[in-house]
Amino acid sequence: MQYHTAMALHYRLYVLAAPLVMAAFALIPSSSIAQQVIVNPSLGISQLDLPTLRAIFGMRMLEWPNGTRVIPFVMDPSSSVHTRFAKEVLQVFPYQLQQAWDRLVFSGTGQAPLVVSSPAEMRRRVGQTPGGIGYVPDEYASDSVFPVEVVE
Repeated sequence: MQYHTAMALHYRLYVLAAPLVMAAFALIPSSSIAQQVIVNPSLGISQLDLPTLRAIFGMRMLEWPNGTRVIPFVMDPSSSVHTRFAKEVLQVFPYQLQQAWDRLVFSGTGQAPLVVSSPAEMRRRVGQTPGGIGYVPDEYASDSVFPVEVVE
């Protein structure tokens, strides 16, 4: 008899507590920082669609429409900025990007993107590299790079 009473009490607590816990999580600020895709200003690009962006960071698009070579920069693949970019902007898992890059490198048919160590370095390298593209948390966007709107 005691076992059933204890189980009933646990169930009641669960039923009462679950909505409160969910409401509490809704009040906690998300650790997700908005990501901004940036390009070298000389490209003059203001929008990219999601398939094009995936092709660029998957190293399948090698030239911009004006003929300039595409130079993608990425944060360290183990960084939280890279993880958020892959999941929230590209809508792929980071390991999927890494697998695509590894396939290109190991087969000898391509290269992996250039890895930078910080958002400040990303902004600087994209701004100095014709054809450069990368991503930064919103607070790192500046006049030295051109923000790009991602459309679906």
